[in-house]
Amino acid sequence: MNFTSLDYIIFVGYIIGIVALGLFVSKEKKGHEKNSNDYFLAGNKLTWWAIGASLIAANISAEQIIGMSGSGFAGGLAIASYEWMAALTLIIVGKFFLPIFIEKKIYTIPEYIEQRYNTTLKTILAIFWIFLFVFVNLTTVMFLGAKALDTIMGTGDGSLLVPAMIGLAFVAAAYSLYGGLSAVAWTDVIQVILLVLGGIITTVIALDYVTPDGGVINGLNHIIDKAGDKFHMILAKDNPEFNNLPGIAVLIGGMWIANLYYWGFNQYIIQRTLAAKSLKEAQRGIAFAAFLKLIIPLIVVIPGIVAFVMFSQPEGTAIIEGAKEAFTKLDGSVNYDKAYPWLISSFIPTGLKGVVVAALTAAIISSLASMLNSTATIFTMDIYKPYMNKTASEKNLVKIGRIVAAVALVIALFIAPFLKSLPQVFQYIQEYTGLVSPGILAVSMLGLFWKKVTTRGAIWGAILSIPVALVLKFPTMELPFMDQMMYTFLITIVITSMISLSSNQYDDDPKGFNLTAKLFSTDKVFNIASYTICLILAVLYAVFW
Repeated sequence: MNFTSLDYIIFVGYIIGIVALGLFVSKEKKGHEKNSNDYFLAGNKLTWWAIGASLIAANISAEQIIGMSGSGFAGGLAIASYEWMAALTLIIVGKFFLPIFIEKKIYTIPEYIEQRYNTTLKTILAIFWIFLFVFVNLTTVMFLGAKALDTIMGTGDGSLLVPAMIGLAFVAAAYSLYGGLSAVAWTDVIQVILLVLGGIITTVIALDYVTPDGGVINGLNHIIDKAGDKFHMILAKDNPEFNNLPGIAVLIGGMWIANLYYWGFNQYIIQRTLAAKSLKEAQRGIAFAAFLKLIIPLIVVIPGIVAFVMFSQPEGTAIIEGAKEAFTKLDGSVNYDKAYPWLISSFIPTGLKGVVVAALTAAIISSLASMLNSTATIFTMDIYKPYMNKTASEKNLVKIGRIVAAVALVIALFIAPFLKSLPQVFQYIQEYTGLVSPGILAVSMLGLFWKKVTTRGAIWGAILSIPVALVLKFPTMELPFMDQMMYTFLITIVITSMISLSSNQYDDDPKGFNLTAKLFSTDKVFNIASYTICLILAVLYAVFW
């Protein structure tokens, strides 16, 4: 089915509406000029539901919808551990990390590093995060989003890749550059509603088409019956995807490193919680996001498994003309990441297709906008202000933030087309972020909870974690990348601790935080939500073990 005039009307209507909403919600009252707190932290006015929605909108983008669906095609439901383990991680972050961050009134994670350690380490990590956002995150989101639109709205031959990238970049810039975090967060509420709605539509229709007789329940039973090996959360060692998701280590190993780093110390994620009205509001927003995380696999991974069944054509599957050819590259390899856009292009009817593509675009644009704002925040507050213009006015800080975001977007636009040759982009992001995230997580967590850690120990730990990660990555080591992350994390802790104790064995570091039990107390709403999420997770892993 082609993209029709009605689909284009719905799609363009969404684009116009979201840009208009972003500009409207970030419009300043007469006589008030937007300052750095307004631009980078939304004036600390975000409510729990805006925080929760914005967390998911910033997180769920092309690398999740397209990349995770492709990984679902390749390995099955096991990839959902990234989502379900994230729900538990969010509760941990809300309980133990957020109280410290909000008490310290920080704008950025590098600012926390400066408060706990020193300016040198803060600057090193600030530069790293800027490079990561621009060269990995922005580029992959832009590329996968454009790839999906090329498949759905074009012919899938790549002719729409560059125009689609430019279009996505323009829409994200149209409201985020002007409005800052306020525009990003409040539009994210609409984006998440659209994202969930579009995901449900795609999953339901895909299941309905997978068998000749139709029916959603019938389709679900069919894929479980014919692709039962795709419904295990813990993979056996002989599974082709074991290196990406190494069995029980997903639960007790490197997945924790990936998630704690991402949800606890990733600027473009944690930034919306720092913009909350209060700690209680931030924690409730975190709990809301955790509940949303539980349903993401249903609307992302299941479609990938459906596409796999249609591709492999086991007995009883509806015969889909061209399914085999759609996923087979010229060299004979399988194009996993085509699963989700192919389902939309092939089965979603006119009108609904416009809604689903708008939902997909919403996820892409919201993540781009979040990354742009966080890149601008880190550069402006952690590099420009302390090193280039210590007396910068509020107006000047906002101006620099806008310029930096625009430059980051242009750089990402030039780099994104070079990702064409990657088979599973989602795994690419996880693997190469994993070279540096364990070291950062180690020194960051030690800094939060152990007073004896010194600046010297943290700097050497962060620096040496890179060669440690590279050594563990040698093919001769034969380690899955999650195991590499766990070992790098543990070795970094040992290095940081030994250097810290060698120079300061008995006294606490003067910059260590004084933590009390009262700081970590949480209200009844957060506690009930946390217990409920833990119970649901226990059931899910018991059923799909």
